[in-house]
Order: sequence, then C-alpha cells, then structure tokens
Amino acid sequence: MSSFLLADGPLFGANDRGIIVFGFEIYYYAICIVTGIIVATTLSAILMKRRNMSPDFIFTLFVFCIPVALLCTRLFYCITQPLPFNEWFSWNSIRKGGLSIVGGALGGVGTGFVVCKVKKISFLRAADCVVITILAAQAIGRWGNYFNHEVYGGLVTNPSQQWFPFAVQIGSEWHYAFFFYESVINACGFILLYTLAWKWAKKPNGLFVCSYFVWYGTVRSIMEPLRDSKYILSGGGVHWSLVFSILMIVGGLAGIGILLYFNYRKEGTLIGSKNGDPCGITEFIPAYKDDVPYFSKINMLGANYPPMPEEETSRYKWNKFCTKVKGWFKKEERASEEPENAEQPPEQDVPAQEGTDENKEHEEKK
Repeated sequence: MSSFLLADGPLFGANDRGIIVFGFEIYYYAICIVTGIIVATTLSAILMKRRNMSPDFIFTLFVFCIPVALLCTRLFYCITQPLPFNEWFSWNSIRKGGLSIVGGALGGVGTGFVVCKVKKISFLRAADCVVITILAAQAIGRWGNYFNHEVYGGLVTNPSQQWFPFAVQIGSEWHYAFFFYESVINACGFILLYTLAWKWAKKPNGLFVCSYFVWYGTVRSIMEPLRDSKYILSGGGVHWSLVFSILMIVGGLAGIGILLYFNYRKEGTLIGSKNGDPCGITEFIPAYKDDVPYFSKINMLGANYPPMPEEETSRYKWNKFCTKVKGWFKKEERASEEPENAEQPPEQDVPAQEGTDENKEHEEKK
C-alpha cells in the first residue's frame, strides 16, 4: 500500500511538476491558474456588491468569460508563436504548455461586453468590478512559471545576486526572476485599483477598466524585451506581446480621455456631476428579474434600501433547516423505540344489537 503513496506514486503523490490524483498528474501551473481564477471571481462578486450591483451576476460572466478567455490564451499563443495547426488543440501539445495572458485578457473582456449587451447591463459598471481583479489572478498565476522553470530573464553572473526571489536557479545557472517581478507589480496594481474602486463612487464608469489596460500594458511592455528570447512570442519576426502591450497602453489612455471628455460634456465636470447625481452607481443592477436590493454595510448606497425580511436571511434559513433535520432524527428515534412485532390486543365479542335478525329469531322460539 505504501508504494501507492510515494512522492511520485502511481495513484497519489507529488513531484516537482505537480500532484498525482488517481494516477492523473495535475501540474502546479494549472493549480496556480485555477486558484487565480477563483480568487478573482470572489473579489469581483464582493466589489459588485460594494458598487450597487447584484453579486450573482458574476456567475453569469464566469460561465461565459472564463472558457472563452482560456481559449483565447491558447489561440493567441498558437497564432503568434506560431505552431502547426494540428498542434493547436492536441492533448500532448496542450500538456506541454503554451498560453498567453494577453490573449486571455482581450478575449475575456470582449466576451463580457457581449454578455452585458445581451443582458442589457451597463458594461462599464460591470467591467469596473471584474477587470481589475484580473491583476490578482495574473499575480497568482505567474507563480506557475516558477514551477515550470520558465519566463525568466538573462543570466545573473554575480554570486552576490544569486538568491531567490531576485534571481531563480534554472539547472546550474541563475537568471533574473521576471515572473516574480511581474507578479509583485501586478499585485501592487490590483491593491491600488481595488482600493480606489472600493472607496470611489463618482462618475464616470469605465475608468478602472482603462486603468487596468494602462497598468498591465506598461508592465508587459517593460518586461517583455528583457525576457529570455525563447519566451518571447515572435512569429514572423514581430514581438507580438510587446506590440499588443503598447496597444493596451494607447487604448487605455485614449479610453480615459474619452470618458472624461463625455462626462464633462454631460455633467459639467471631468469627475462626478455639477448638474445632478455625482455617482455613477446610484441605480441598482439586478442579476435576474426578481432580484431585490436590501440594506448592506458593504454596499456604498446600502442605506437607500430596506432591511432584508427575516424569512429571507441566511440565519433564518439555516435555523429552519436545522429544525427540519432535528425533526427527522426524532422521528427515527421514535420509530426505533417501537417493538417491531407488537402484540395486538385480543378481539372481544361484540354483543348483538337489538333489532338484529339473530335476536328476532331467538324471541320467536320463546
């Protein structure tokens, strides 16, 4: 039995690549990616509640955006690397790696735009709550490169600099740990933008989305040229990730300028409003038809709504569930206490009632 639980056992175990569950090897890289997605989804739901939206809407976005984003990470890599078409979606090729975060970010945001249009929900309001959490997912996901021994920089020849996390050891050599630098910078960007989104309710919506593209585009445009050449997507001699990173910066800055301009034209000021409501989140956005807002300390505008009825609170539902469970156990206890074959009481002769045929016949004989 112990052979099945070794560090690299056939059923359960672990090695330098990942963990083994029922004989299937799950790479640490995949664990980092999935963990980042779960963290980003949770943080998005909390921020939606904060900014006067139903947090349930994140599940709709999750169902559509995550698969498309993962598909686009693969497509962007395969097209810009490039790879032969027969290797794009072959199992062996996928297991060897080959994803591009740039493609995933563009695909996920584009899918979110379509979903919001179909659901008739403000895309910019929803995107402000979701897009900036991608930085948190990217900060976590970058640690997958550590386990895969990839996405590093040039050689570090000075022995005094050969220490982690400044550098990372690849075989017998030390390289600049660019995956770690990018992870830390993205984490800082997430903390900054998430804090602003948590505290700032003024118009216009969409500034945080544009700020994400400016931040991430800047990080990638600086890091990309410094990587080891084999980790630069340069199909056709073009550094595609660098090109798209610069386009992210330009697009983000242009978006900020456009949003401020139109807000000034409509509201009389770049931020907020001189003519009316200064907030861009006053109207509650439900996730479904019967979704009703209630008072919440998390919600910036929670004081505008009534308290939740007691029968709809989680505590009430939990107590009701516990009461049912206790009732089931009591029924089982009573049933077990009763004897399986209880003796039935003896049948008693029932005296014949007056007026029956038997009484009449007895009287006639007399």
